[in-house]
Amino acid sequence: MKKTKRNIYLSNIEVNEAKKLFFNEINKSIKDKKEETVSVYDSLNRISAKPIFAEISSPYFNASAMDGIAVISNKTYGADERNPKRLKINEEYIYIDTGDPIKEPFDAVIMIEDVALVDDETVEIIKAASPWQHVRPMGEDIVAGEMIIPAYHKVTPVDIGAMLCGGILDIDVIKKPRVGIIPTGTEIIEPEDNIEVGKIIDSNSVMFEAMVKTYGGIPKRYKPIPDDYELIKEKILQAVKENDIVVVNAGSSAGREDYTSKIIKEIGNLIVHGVAVKPGKPAILGNVEGKPIVGIPGYPVSAYIVFETFVKELIYKYQGIKQEKKQFIKGTLSKRLMSSLKHLEYVRMKLGKVSGKLVATPLNRGAGVTMSLVKADGITKIPKNVEGIEVGETIEIELLKDMESIENTIVSIGSHDLIMDILANMIHERYHEINLSSAHVGSLGGVMALKRGEAHISPIHLLDEKTGIYNIEHLKKYLKNKNISLIKGVKRLQGLMVKKNNPKKISSINDLEREDVVFVNRQKGSGTRILLDFKLKELNIDNSKVKGYDREMTTHMTVASAVLSGTADVGLGIQSSAKAMGLDFIPIGEEEYDFAIISEFLEDEKIKRFIEILKSKEFSVMLESLGGYKIEEPGRIINI
Repeated sequence: MKKTKRNIYLSNIEVNEAKKLFFNEINKSIKDKKEETVSVYDSLNRISAKPIFAEISSPYFNASAMDGIAVISNKTYGADERNPKRLKINEEYIYIDTGDPIKEPFDAVIMIEDVALVDDETVEIIKAASPWQHVRPMGEDIVAGEMIIPAYHKVTPVDIGAMLCGGILDIDVIKKPRVGIIPTGTEIIEPEDNIEVGKIIDSNSVMFEAMVKTYGGIPKRYKPIPDDYELIKEKILQAVKENDIVVVNAGSSAGREDYTSKIIKEIGNLIVHGVAVKPGKPAILGNVEGKPIVGIPGYPVSAYIVFETFVKELIYKYQGIKQEKKQFIKGTLSKRLMSSLKHLEYVRMKLGKVSGKLVATPLNRGAGVTMSLVKADGITKIPKNVEGIEVGETIEIELLKDMESIENTIVSIGSHDLIMDILANMIHERYHEINLSSAHVGSLGGVMALKRGEAHISPIHLLDEKTGIYNIEHLKKYLKNKNISLIKGVKRLQGLMVKKNNPKKISSINDLEREDVVFVNRQKGSGTRILLDFKLKELNIDNSKVKGYDREMTTHMTVASAVLSGTADVGLGIQSSAKAMGLDFIPIGEEEYDFAIISEFLEDEKIKRFIEILKSKEFSVMLESLGGYKIEEPGRIINI
């Protein structure tokens, strides 16, 4: 095996110091750079005529989340410091980089720093790998059928990137700097190309293109360049001649095929490689032939943060204008946030006002989760050397959307269901000024949010084991000191989701303890998890006998996606999710999915509109098309 020398981070300096070093060197070259522009992207700042739903999942395959080796997890069992295990290349492991597909028989990744090289064919490990560790499952970011943007929505740059990730291609002058955008990666394809395992749609560079236009520049996007040192160098030199600023996307990290820093060092001046910011640490700042060049990580959220931090300021400087002042506001954190001590961390937030209090709910923090940008109302920063922030603490938030929109938002925290996307779109379509924000933390998490005064409504489906009644007993138990009501919602069918034609011949909960069956679970506190535990207890099945019991997903759609992608044989979820993902469904039972609410909010005009939608014929027709739902008394109020 040919050994390839890996890059290392040259620094881990703070953002302000990195900016100072960078702009001190390139300020001379951008002082008088002002060029005229007349470019407009077709959908940017247009208003959507109908909701856009993802046609494909993203990632489209199970992908490595780390640089390292792919292994067969059960062949690593027993490895520890006293008993290291040796693995043979191609038989028991293969080398893999971040983003590479995970193919059978491999089912886990070990980080390269945890691997000791014995010889060209043998490595040694001192810790066993658990199934699917360091693997991004298919659909982790976007799941087919998920709503990306609602009707009557002003399209933003990150919306464009997210729509492309979801397989959507169509949707109903001052002098400005030219910005060259070079996407790199052998796995990268154009949005219009056919998606296949091992290929990733190039959405980042299109997102950058839109951001350049928004900030007043003229983008020049080049076709994706494969991971070839000479080809990338040639394209960078071409882009330097044709543009004022050059952005290179991907290849900025420390993997085997990350060449950007070496190329800049060879043909220009590498000023900074590695900034103490998360996500976005492997940012590169350089100068080639007197022109600034910025290397940006490949993960969409990292890419957005680095572009906003460095490239936006560059574009403004070329136009001779100051950056607009950012708007900040104080809010109450609804969920505990942990953080690294080594970086300044950016966390995307969903916001809403409840009883005059601004509530901030963290969105998915993964660097590859594009939808966290689409859904975000604001961003909070966790400073370096701070371990985290506790629930209920006051935090400062940079607003990404206007306060009027946030104040007209119904804050929903609780259980996940596809109908929440449908309700959100129908409310926004009928009453343009009203929004519905959903955070999926499970039924019990939603009840606790109500208790803390951090939500208007909480979707729940909590079975009481003693009475067999849904929701009411749990509200009496946890919210006994509050004036609480229940808005009746829908009845839905829960069951086992399995691959088409049920290859493992799974027929009931009893099959979950079979040796050849791998399960995927919902998170603790979710109604589905409570139902599962009730069924296991009823059948006297120890959960330790269920393979995959400890692997948790936060939505029914990500459970369905895990089954579809083959990382699990079966998951418990709702029929509509199984249908959306083309899975077979084995019914287990019917449950009641209702909305808990503090009674005083029933007089809120936003909630009245919400109940109107629940009772509407249009909502009923939509549920019929999804399958697996019944409507008996939607919108009926029960005072607890």
